[in-house]
Amino acid sequence: MNKSNLFLSEGGCTCQFIRYRIDTAPLFVHCCHCRWCQRETGASFALNAMIETDRVHLICGEPEIIDTPSASGMGQKISRCPKCHVAVWSHYAGSGPILSFLRVGTLDNPDILPPDIHIFTSSKQPWVILPEDIPSVSEYYDREKYWPAQSLERRLKILPEINAYQAGRQRT
Repeated sequence: MNKSNLFLSEGGCTCQFIRYRIDTAPLFVHCCHCRWCQRETGASFALNAMIETDRVHLICGEPEIIDTPSASGMGQKISRCPKCHVAVWSHYAGSGPILSFLRVGTLDNPDILPPDIHIFTSSKQPWVILPEDIPSVSEYYDREKYWPAQSLERRLKILPEINAYQAGRQRT
């Protein structure tokens, strides 16, 4: 499916207390096989759609923000339903609240967002077989090499906000 044709998708937690809508395709979808994601999800990988936070609209409910450790040592803030505790998205320290890492599995139709890349495959479970037609890298990836031009352009638009966020973190 051509993700650029995506114009509206909804999702939410298991109990439906949290409902959200995205009205644009994400910047990029990565399937992370790192041990941190395996531990945090209790599964073999995490499938995250990176999208500008201002493009994620809450329909109902308010997530609880949980500070969680990360491999970088800077942590991440996971947005979870306060009732069923399902993680719906997170914010990593690098981009803070400007960029959301939406959990693809919380979409009503998660099939519309297959991964653009598999990352940290050096620690993937040995029984997970990666498709040959999707890029995979042993650790993290070079954004300039893998992201579509349109996503790189969108990132440039939010980069001043990300830089300001990072500058504010360094002062504290």
